[in-house]
Amino acid sequence: MMRRPLGPTPLPLNGPRFNEFITVPKVRVIDENGENLGVMYTREAMEQANASGLDLVEVSPNADPPVAKFLDVGKFKYETQKKANLARKSQKTQEIKEIKMRPNIDDHDYDVKMRKINEFIAEGDKVKCTLRFRGRELAHGQLGMMVLQRVQADTAEIAKVEQFPRMEGRQMLMVLAPK
Repeated sequence: MMRRPLGPTPLPLNGPRFNEFITVPKVRVIDENGENLGVMYTREAMEQANASGLDLVEVSPNADPPVAKFLDVGKFKYETQKKANLARKSQKTQEIKEIKMRPNIDDHDYDVKMRKINEFIAEGDKVKCTLRFRGRELAHGQLGMMVLQRVQADTAEIAKVEQFPRMEGRQMLMVLAPK
């Protein structure tokens, strides 16, 4: 029962080595049922795998001797790719959310902004607090600094300051990150 077409087979560019691409002379063999068949010559293991209609796939190349299993290569590659995609999908990327305020913000407006900041930090995102100065407000930078210090004090137990308040043109910026 021959499964492979005649002619040269391409080298596996990515993924595990299998069948004739396994270069070591001896491997530890595990059959399709998960039973350990012991250490044997690679050629002999390939013949046994071929007899059972499967491929000899190197699953642990860094072991001594390398571990090879009787598997279907296509199915094995598909399963590993599926696992990698699932792991990538379940990762949480950290975003930077921005909250804009003014130096003379009123108490209620400040409370609304603080609720949003707490919500963003609870979701695990960073928050960039931007204070925009207009007109003569720029002469009173200490008012802006007081607002940002108040934000810092109100979020002290759930967030740490990643970037302390600094002026950038007509804006004062501060970045908060979840603890």
